[in-house]
Amino acid sequence: MTGNDLPGALSGIRVVEVAGEASAFAGLLLAGMGAEVIVVEPPDGHHTRGFEPFLDDYPDPERSLWWWHYNASKLGVTLDLGDEDDRNRFRSLVATADVVLESERPGRLAGLGIDHDTLRADHPELIWVSLTPFGRSGPRSQEESIDLTVLAAGGPVWSCGYDDHAIPPQRGGGNQGYQTGSVFAVLSTQTALLARDHSGQGQFVDVSMHAAANVTTEFGSVQWLVAGDEVQRQTGRHAAIEPTTFTRALSADGIDVNTGFPPRSARDFAVVVEWMESLGLKDDFEEFFFLEMGAQLEEDLHLSQVGQDPEVTAMFGAAREAVRFISENITAYEFFIGAQERGLAVGIIYSPEEVLADPHFQERGFPVEVEHEDLGRSFTYLGAPYIAPKSPYRIRHRAPHIGEHNSILPQLSQVGQGEQT
Repeated sequence: MTGNDLPGALSGIRVVEVAGEASAFAGLLLAGMGAEVIVVEPPDGHHTRGFEPFLDDYPDPERSLWWWHYNASKLGVTLDLGDEDDRNRFRSLVATADVVLESERPGRLAGLGIDHDTLRADHPELIWVSLTPFGRSGPRSQEESIDLTVLAAGGPVWSCGYDDHAIPPQRGGGNQGYQTGSVFAVLSTQTALLARDHSGQGQFVDVSMHAAANVTTEFGSVQWLVAGDEVQRQTGRHAAIEPTTFTRALSADGIDVNTGFPPRSARDFAVVVEWMESLGLKDDFEEFFFLEMGAQLEEDLHLSQVGQDPEVTAMFGAAREAVRFISENITAYEFFIGAQERGLAVGIIYSPEEVLADPHFQERGFPVEVEHEDLGRSFTYLGAPYIAPKSPYRIRHRAPHIGEHNSILPQLSQVGQGEQT
């Protein structure tokens, strides 16, 4: 079988997703893994269909690129959950599902009689995944929140920004707060599915987006909780208690690159020595002696020694500066390729368009063409976020139009749990 013929990891799993801005990415990932994801939206369409940008700048609920991206590979039905008949249809739909995914305000679905406690009572094998700002219980469960406040209150914003602290902290773009929560929701869904294979029982999964954001703060939260120390944001570098070496550089062809690999072993130093010699830069770098010292190390350096041990500090600083020196004397792409060939972690600071044009991303199939037969055109989408040869991730088709798959609803009594329609 070819990669295109192989089933996804979640093939045969049906997910009913209540359309929501915060959980849309989780549904996208599950659909990419092969699950049949049915997104339920109001009769007039979900409000995210109004999010810019629009195809050809023409506002239309079927032309929102936000909707296209987050709902690719999904099927779409419309139900008015405020209407009793449609609530019954929703109950019937859930009865055919393996997973329900939602990010509704705590209490809303319970007030309609279609929450997890009510519907899982008759379907104990059902997995219900709820994604909310602070979890579904506790003193903050009813607080309003948006992606910005998820990131700010969760902690990542404190660590993001520039060395100049006169500039405020910076929020990462692209719905990172919602997406971080969605990743935890997907991991939890997979875990619950594995557990159900053994127990036959489903679970209720309660994902707090703020908690998910908080555990991704690296040193930030741990440093504060353990030692009471605050990390400080730095330009293009991990936040740290003490300032670290500046890592961004301008290559010979005027493109920004990140040079920040931390040299620790004799092998790391030897690689930098060889690279400089191969480029004929040895005699132009005054601290080359310290690189040669590092190449003779018998034990790896520890970052805790930097600033404490003069020799370690000199070797570490020389290696960081040497990589920077190399980057400034060759093109950005030569720098990237040369580092990759030597196992050094560096990167080019790309624009989104440059990412899609990079031959490495193209070779791994990251940009993919998705046919929009309704428009007689295809469009470039972001493809697989990971490579799994035996259970590939793929975008199978465009996002659904409003109510495009409503024909599923009358057939629900004929559809068994987990079967494809």
